[in-house]
Amino acid sequence: MEMNEIILYKLKMRMKNPFTTSFGTEQDRIFLLVEAKDANGRSGWGEGVASERPLYSEEFTQQSWYMLEQFLIPEVIHRKMDHPNDLQAIFQPYKRNHMAKAALEGAVWDLYAKQNNQSLSQALGGSKNKIEVGISLGIEDSYAKLLENIQGKVNEGYKRIKIKIKPGKDIEVVREVRKHFPSIPLMVDANSAYTLRDIDVLKALDEFDLMMIEQPLAAGDLIDHAKLQKEIKTPVCLDESIHSYNDARQAIELGSCKIINLKIGRVGGLTESKRIHDLCEQAGIPLWCGGMLESGVGRAHNIAIASLANFTLPGDTASSSRYWEKDIIDPEVVAEQGVLTVNDCPGIGYNVLMNELEKHTMEKKVFTK
Repeated sequence: MEMNEIILYKLKMRMKNPFTTSFGTEQDRIFLLVEAKDANGRSGWGEGVASERPLYSEEFTQQSWYMLEQFLIPEVIHRKMDHPNDLQAIFQPYKRNHMAKAALEGAVWDLYAKQNNQSLSQALGGSKNKIEVGISLGIEDSYAKLLENIQGKVNEGYKRIKIKIKPGKDIEVVREVRKHFPSIPLMVDANSAYTLRDIDVLKALDEFDLMMIEQPLAAGDLIDHAKLQKEIKTPVCLDESIHSYNDARQAIELGSCKIINLKIGRVGGLTESKRIHDLCEQAGIPLWCGGMLESGVGRAHNIAIASLANFTLPGDTASSSRYWEKDIIDPEVVAEQGVLTVNDCPGIGYNVLMNELEKHTMEKKVFTK
């Protein structure tokens, strides 16, 4: 496969509501899109999920732009490749920058699928045509607002509710939720806000019959998570600690978790996501697909990877309307009673609305052979 043009976009889109985690509050989402075109006019699309500030990881939007502009796109634009998997070897000399790599790789995967008249799900080896999804709710100032949000999402049929916690907003918050919703599938996400000094707090969560506690300890840590998992009944789910196949392998061998949240951007793309999927399937570690407040392009990629067999837990890919007044794809992603249908059209299966895209574009650069 060849590309004769790659276009890099920087967008700014305002989410319907502020989203608060232990990292802070975000409402204006500044992110990247990559469009890869072939000589026949077909376009593949990928999304860069890094945030404006390096809070979730060391990556941030402007860094990803520079990495793509100066290094990754120049490496790819002149090359012939047999398969998107070839990008792993091409990118290997460049350390980390996984979200930038995933943005370009996602566009190449989408284009490859379209060139072969396959859906992206089929190209990846997906086996499911329906995916169960949950919802992620940010930290609220009041119990009443949080409970109202949960009731609304339960009414909409989402299959799992995730609430964010941080020190001082944890045990009593979960207790209040469980008092009103004693039997809903419920999990908490700590976004690395705790240490082993908080083990009594984390043990106290065992009484609430949670599906899991996501990333309670430091990003990148495997050893302390293994110590924690031995001490608590609630399954530990790793997110910010898993950046590669090797991270996943070591976490499994150490017993650092019982569940993994896989995010395409965090691990460097769809090829590495597939490798991690296969490893976890063999080890009996269930997966779910996490969200990064994506536009419709990123959501489409999440749906495709979540169609693989070992994504057995509800993911975070909610309907577009949960986050955006109007998404940049048509049709928009719609979850019906907590279930998404895997699109079987070629590639990601959604059309990018160029007029909407241009409305939100802050910067654009075209690369040609």
